[in-house]
Amino acid sequence: MMKFKIEPTRRQKPLKVVVYGPEGIGKTTFASQFPDTVFIDTDNDGTSFIDAEKLPKPTDWEMLLEEVQDVADNHPRKTLVIDTADWAEILAKHYLMKKNHWKAIDSASYGAKYVALADEISKLLTALNDVIAAGVNVVITAHATLKKQELPDEIGAFDRWELKLERRDSALLKEWADLLLFVNYKTTVVTDSNNRAKAQGGERVMYTTHRPTWDAKNRLNLPDELPFKYASISDAVNQATGANNQAIPFVVYSKMQANHLSETQVLDLLIKAQLIAAGTQIAQVPPEIWNHLANNWDSAMTFYNKQNNQ
Repeated sequence: MMKFKIEPTRRQKPLKVVVYGPEGIGKTTFASQFPDTVFIDTDNDGTSFIDAEKLPKPTDWEMLLEEVQDVADNHPRKTLVIDTADWAEILAKHYLMKKNHWKAIDSASYGAKYVALADEISKLLTALNDVIAAGVNVVITAHATLKKQELPDEIGAFDRWELKLERRDSALLKEWADLLLFVNYKTTVVTDSNNRAKAQGGERVMYTTHRPTWDAKNRLNLPDELPFKYASISDAVNQATGANNQAIPFVVYSKMQANHLSETQVLDLLIKAQLIAAGTQIAQVPPEIWNHLANNWDSAMTFYNKQNNQ
C-alpha cells in the first residue's frame, strides 16, 4: 500500500492581486509600489505619469500573451503589473474578430462568441499562473463601472460596482485572484447649522471584503477598509510572499517554500555543488549563483536528493 506524506498547508508564495475602481483614482500608482515592478501597459500609455519600467506596449492579443510568457521564462522582476484588464480584454476581442471574421463580439450568436472570449481570458490567466510559478507577483488593474442590480425576491434595485469586463471574464478574474481590492472615494454626509445635508471628504479608500454594492476578497486577514496606500498592505504582502527575507531572491525563496527547503539546506546544496565555499553565509552568496540556481532548479533538486540519499 502506498504511504502518503502529510504536509503543512500554509506556504509563502507570490500573490495574485486585482485592483479595480473608478478612473483616475490612482490604481496604476498603487500597483507601481509593489516590489520591483515591470508593467505591461495595455491602457493607452496609462503609465506615462509615473516613474516605472515596462515592456513594449502590446499591439495585439498574441503579443500580450508572448510578453507574459517572457516574464514567466526570464522572471526579470518581483512583480508583473498588467494595466489594465479591460484594455487587455479589448485586445482579445479584436483578436477573435479578426480570426473569425466577426464584425463584433456582441452581434448574432453572441453566446458562443462570449464563450470564445472567456477561453482567451483563461489562456491569459494560465500564462499568469506560470509567472506566479516563477516566483513573481502579478497585479492586474481594472476600471470599475456602476450597474443596476435587480433582486427578484425584493422590491426595488440598487447600483453595484462591477469590473468593467464581460460577465464571464469578470467571474474568471475574481475567482483567480488571491486579493481582490475595490477602491473608491469615501464621501461623508454631514448636516450643517441649517439642517441641510452636505457631502464632504472624498478620501481614497480600498475595501477588502464583499459587500452587496461591490465584490472584494482577501486571504491575508486584512481589515474590511483601509486607506488606499500600498503601505496599508505592505507588511501583509511581505509576510504572505516571504519578501522579508531580502538576502534570498524572491524566485529562489518561492521555490524553497514549494520544496520545503530551509536556508541551511540551500546553503548545503550550494556547497555540495561546489558553487560556494564552505562557511559562506546567505548574505554572501553572489547574485549570479542565485540566478544559476533559479534557472537550473530541477537539476539542482535531483543532485541534492541524490547527495542526501547516498
